Amino acid sequence: MYHCIDNSRVVKNLAALNHYILRYKWKFLMGFLFVALSNYFNVLQPQMVRQALDLVVQNISLYRMQQGFAHQTDLYKSIGTGLLIFGLLVILFALLMGFFMYWMRQTIIVMSRLIEYDIRKDIYLHYQTLDQAFFRRNKTGDLMARITEDVSKVRMYLGPGILYAMNLITLFILVVGSMVKVNLELTIYTLAPLPLLSISIYYISNIINRKSEVIQRQLSRLNSIAQEIYSGIRVVKSYVQEKFLVKYFDEECRDYQEKSMQMVTADALFFPIIIFFIGISSVLSIYIGGIKVNQGLITAGNIAEFVIYINMLTWPVTAIGWIASIVQQAEASQKRLNEFLDTESTIKNPDKDAKPLSGNVQFDNVSFIYPDTGVDALKKVSFQLKAGEKLAILGRTGSGKSTICDLLLRMYDVSDGYIRLDGTDLRALRLEDIRKNIAYVPQDVFLFSDTIADNISFGLDANPPEEVLDRYAEYASVQEEIDSLPNRYNAMVGERGVTLSGGQKQRISIARALIKDPKIVVLDDCLSAVDTKTERQILDHLQSGLSKKTVIMVTHRVTGITNFDHILVLDKGRMVEYGNHDSLYARQGYYFKMVEQQRLEEEQIKLQ
Repeated sequence: MYHCIDNSRVVKNLAALNHYILRYKWKFLMGFLFVALSNYFNVLQPQMVRQALDLVVQNISLYRMQQGFAHQTDLYKSIGTGLLIFGLLVILFALLMGFFMYWMRQTIIVMSRLIEYDIRKDIYLHYQTLDQAFFRRNKTGDLMARITEDVSKVRMYLGPGILYAMNLITLFILVVGSMVKVNLELTIYTLAPLPLLSISIYYISNIINRKSEVIQRQLSRLNSIAQEIYSGIRVVKSYVQEKFLVKYFDEECRDYQEKSMQMVTADALFFPIIIFFIGISSVLSIYIGGIKVNQGLITAGNIAEFVIYINMLTWPVTAIGWIASIVQQAEASQKRLNEFLDTESTIKNPDKDAKPLSGNVQFDNVSFIYPDTGVDALKKVSFQLKAGEKLAILGRTGSGKSTICDLLLRMYDVSDGYIRLDGTDLRALRLEDIRKNIAYVPQDVFLFSDTIADNISFGLDANPPEEVLDRYAEYASVQEEIDSLPNRYNAMVGERGVTLSGGQKQRISIARALIKDPKIVVLDDCLSAVDTKTERQILDHLQSGLSKKTVIMVTHRVTGITNFDHILVLDKGRMVEYGNHDSLYARQGYYFKMVEQQRLEEEQIKLQ
């Protein structure tokens, strides 16, 4: 504990928690008061024992001298009455100590639980503000470990760590003050081993700090590996890689075990060292105290009082090592939390009033380079859509189609050029206004482990009636499949929609997008898992039911987009063709080849 105060690195990392403590300062201060009162009545008990023992020692010879006299009985009753009073006082002080001990836990420990809740909430909210690049850089398992394991270790510092530190400080002050009143020299001898104990604790705690950081990193790695394997369990099983991954995970677990055992070995030194030095203190108090009794400087009761004080200090002194370990682990965990909490999103949300949007979209010489990889995804792409117009984007894999969707949603900011909605630069609009007015169906469809109804209505503020769900499920051509399920909209889809087929997941996600009634609909190759007939049904609904909505659709199929207002063809991030179906087909370029190739493929399927 003592070395933590002087350790600037520890103080710097844990200083991030100060504003949480200030938020609950009254609980903190009341907790300190209850700790002090509890220890005050705790320290009074040895003094009662000392007075009781002195009462017996001082009167025992007098009692023997009264042998055969009537006064002996009166003296015996007097001694018994005195001992009874001291015994009752000890019980009273113990009850008061327990009463205040209960309230010190009700304040400090409750404070730590409230702060734990606040930290988890703040981390979760901060995760929501971070940009897409952050989540690309960090693994899900590591994010989960920080919000669970690391926060739990920080709570141990804020609760038990602070509580026992307060207990140690107040008890030391009260006990040492009481000891000094009796005899300064005996106090010095009795407490002499404690500095050596502190030095030992300092050395061991440094070892624990280093090993704790290593263990936390390895635990995050284990979480990431497990999460990745569980998410991809179907791939693991289909490739018969269970044994390989079990072996791989076992090796990582053994590495974690070895690192943990190294820390346990260091931690195991605490109690033997503490018991050894406390034992020396007890021996010194009895030996030196005996000499002082012979010299008439103290009484026999003072020796008993000192022995009780030493044993009273056993747990607080033992807690030095425990507190030091908690603080060191909390510092390592808080350092990891600070790394994330200090991370700022590159996407800045302007503080402006809400602005209604109609759906006009303009890309003006937009170029984009991915910040993490340096991949040059788009190069001077320009197009313009009026509200209600439809745009299809075609191109080979990696040509930049999905990047246009991400930029329109402002998952990233453009490297060069401008994106405008209704004539306003995207960066000047609130993120809430942008994303509430855009319905996005990503290429990698994600469904929550919930009911179909809750997945479809995810973007709404309230649960819609079933007839509304029916209408948008019909738009997405998934109504028949839902009706065939035993519980219809109340059917659970499993984790990530595992109980549904790829096409069903895509269509439910389309219904989720359309039910928002957005101004702009962005479909990022989200019809790849449905057949051509179903795709045409959905596109027909887009043309009729969403005639006033701006639609941007990324696709590899050209059969359903011939009536779109605009078609954009990309190749290696550049615009190679732009126009409508007739103009691009007449040009007999990239688009023409795609149309003819897919037409031949359809004819071959019909012939089969």
